[in-house]
Amino acid sequence: MGQKKDLTGSEKSKIVRYLAEGCSSLKIAKLLKRDHRTIKRFIQNSQQGRKKRVEKPRRKITAHELRKVKRAAAKMPLATSLAIFQSCNITGVPKSTRCAILRDTAKVRKAERRPPLNKTHKLKRQDWAKKYLKTDFSKVLWTDEMRVSLDGPDGWARGWIGKGQRAPVRLRRQQGGGGVLVWAGIIKDELVGPFRVEDGVKLNSQSYCQFLEDTFFKQWYRKKSASFKKNMIFMQDNAPSHASKYSTAWLARKGIKEEKLMTWPPCSPDLNPIENLWSIIKCEIYKEGKQYTSLNSVWEAVVAAARNVDGEQIKTLTESMDGRLLSVLAKKGGYIGR
Repeated sequence: MGQKKDLTGSEKSKIVRYLAEGCSSLKIAKLLKRDHRTIKRFIQNSQQGRKKRVEKPRRKITAHELRKVKRAAAKMPLATSLAIFQSCNITGVPKSTRCAILRDTAKVRKAERRPPLNKTHKLKRQDWAKKYLKTDFSKVLWTDEMRVSLDGPDGWARGWIGKGQRAPVRLRRQQGGGGVLVWAGIIKDELVGPFRVEDGVKLNSQSYCQFLEDTFFKQWYRKKSASFKKNMIFMQDNAPSHASKYSTAWLARKGIKEEKLMTWPPCSPDLNPIENLWSIIKCEIYKEGKQYTSLNSVWEAVVAAARNVDGEQIKTLTESMDGRLLSVLAKKGGYIGR
């Protein structure tokens, strides 16, 4: 058996496997037809055959350069460390050093996603806030739809993994593997629904009204007292199927019209408290990067998560409306976050 300089990657993998099976180094040498000394050296030194890393002296930056980096980071949100340092004409700094410096003065964040607000939108949001400033929001039913997919948001499939452990395998499917459209409402401390939109149904004006008839009106609204119906205000956003003439006329025939149907400003999901409910449910059903194998299983998870939302949580959301209106006015119609 001739002695060779280095072991191949395949041979190294075999050595590890043979060692796990309890084979001695001599037996492994015979199985691989390699010199015993080569096998022993590899076992004794896992770095066998690798070049020793040469540590390069790190570039130190001055206090003046550090101030320039801080200003650049403030002016260039979401920029890479390389772009920030290049804008300051600071070169020769390795990535590890750049990140270590920035870590003391900045944080890695994703851009916030929100609808665009122009001047007209802001004026309408202010007008809406002034109109409903004295409204008793315990009588408002806040409604909305949410789509849940089998895979959930990609960015939520991250978390800590112990050293030596492999990350679990995550399925990759087009458009999240498909999804379910869910409708629900909240009023005071009560959750209405959730109700599932039939698979394959596209919500246009006609199908939306039929859906409300089969779920909201038959299963919840008709059980309420006449005084409750008289005082309830129905809120929905400006989706085409909601705000169309057909849907408005249909709701009017159901007695939901004029002051009983809340007008809604454009591009304003931050003003709807049910959006926070959707966040609570999604955090629960997709925790630890959970995925689902069928539409029924993800729907069952939504129902279970909704049942775990207690009345106090819902009441906190609906009672937040006074503060939201004041924030809109204080920010002159600007986005208030959620």
